[in-house]
Amino acid sequence: MKAAKIKTLLETSELDQSYAVQGWVKTFRANRFIALNDGSSLKNLQCVVSFEQLEDTLLKRITTGAALHLEGTLVESQGEGQKVELQVEKIRVLGDSDPEKYPIQPKKHSLEFLREKAHLRIRTTTFAAVMRVRSALSFAVHKFFQQEGFYYVNTPIITGSDAEGAGEMFRVSTLDIKNPPLNEEGNPDYKKDFFGKETNLTVSGQLEAESYALGLGEVYTFGPTFRAENSNTTRHLAEFWMIEPEMAFYDLTDNMNLAEKFITYVLKEVLKDCAEDLEFLDERLAKEDQSKPQAERSPMRLIEKIKFVIENDFKRVSYTEAYEILRNSKPNKKKKFQFLINEWGVDLQSEHERYLVEKHFKCPVILFDYPANIKAFYMRRNEDEKTVRAMDILFPGIGEIVGGSQREERLEVLEKRIQEMNIDAEELWWYLDLRRFGSVPHSGFGLGFERLVQFTTGMNNIRDVIPFPRTPQNAAF
Repeated sequence: MKAAKIKTLLETSELDQSYAVQGWVKTFRANRFIALNDGSSLKNLQCVVSFEQLEDTLLKRITTGAALHLEGTLVESQGEGQKVELQVEKIRVLGDSDPEKYPIQPKKHSLEFLREKAHLRIRTTTFAAVMRVRSALSFAVHKFFQQEGFYYVNTPIITGSDAEGAGEMFRVSTLDIKNPPLNEEGNPDYKKDFFGKETNLTVSGQLEAESYALGLGEVYTFGPTFRAENSNTTRHLAEFWMIEPEMAFYDLTDNMNLAEKFITYVLKEVLKDCAEDLEFLDERLAKEDQSKPQAERSPMRLIEKIKFVIENDFKRVSYTEAYEILRNSKPNKKKKFQFLINEWGVDLQSEHERYLVEKHFKCPVILFDYPANIKAFYMRRNEDEKTVRAMDILFPGIGEIVGGSQREERLEVLEKRIQEMNIDAEELWWYLDLRRFGSVPHSGFGLGFERLVQFTTGMNNIRDVIPFPRTPQNAAF
């Protein structure tokens, strides 16, 4: 008999019929009640066995973490807490579990402990809920762009260029690490390496996506990116996923319109498709908040935060206007901000972004026209020569979640900017070619997928929203 999903059985009205289920034992009470979960639902299916079925050898094998195949009749539950239960007629142990060694016991575990058991933490209710939400968000990303007529482009993971100019990249090489060939200057001779040049893991697919947008019109990438930034914080990963659309014939206003439409769409989708998981995560976050000092608690509950974004129009504010608001704000005047705002051109911090969203405007905010000296070389210079056509979307509880810009389409302006920032123009010859042959106004943005999952699930540490986090000194599993 083919096994049914537990989610399907919990929602069915077709009772007194025979079904098979497969899953892992969460608990086994009174040698009679098995709580079984197969990952399809937040809830377990209660499976009731009779003493006659349980020989001593079989009884000892039904332990937390064991995998079972059960067959029986689905009936209305006689107990509280569930509508249906399975009256078990056949039991088969698919995989034994040592109850003395199985680390995911039916009790509360710290998130730090579970990170050490990342291969098994998906068996917990919290991580199963988070990963189902992550899956739904991922599908919604593709669904949105496909419906909007975008083409999905797979950009290179190995690259010879640094899109951000940050220099914090992972090197890709096949040279002998102990005895590499050296050039005349005494440095490793990358001409003798696999690709004949120095190569790295990509920090962004943006530049390559731009080239495809200038042929297909509207494209998006959604893939892994890498930063060799030695940051052990709750906001940083060395390997993470980026969503990066690029659009020909889009100016900054078009770009902001698309970003707002995109982000509200995916949040609406996940609110609809993952209601049960989000309600559980909402309650989890509320309980977690109760143990914190009042000043550190979340300003809104989880589902309230998601609806805050969906139901409010995004306020559009220039950097200069935001600077004046922040400079004159009470937290700044009373020196409550960790980073005081006293000079135009400073890079805004999360505390400033959250103040604008949560306290001043009380809605999501899009900041635009940033100072050129704090933004990347490829952003279009404004006529004032001081600012660029950049935009960031700010959310409650998290600050910046999307960063984008209208790209610089003028060859001579881009060449000058590259020179000012001491970037190797020879490495970007192909990128400059895009401005030589049929250049058009074009725009794009980037969204770190884990940051979106973190916002949607309420998890405080970004390491808990990706299956196997890669961080400094940690590449386990």
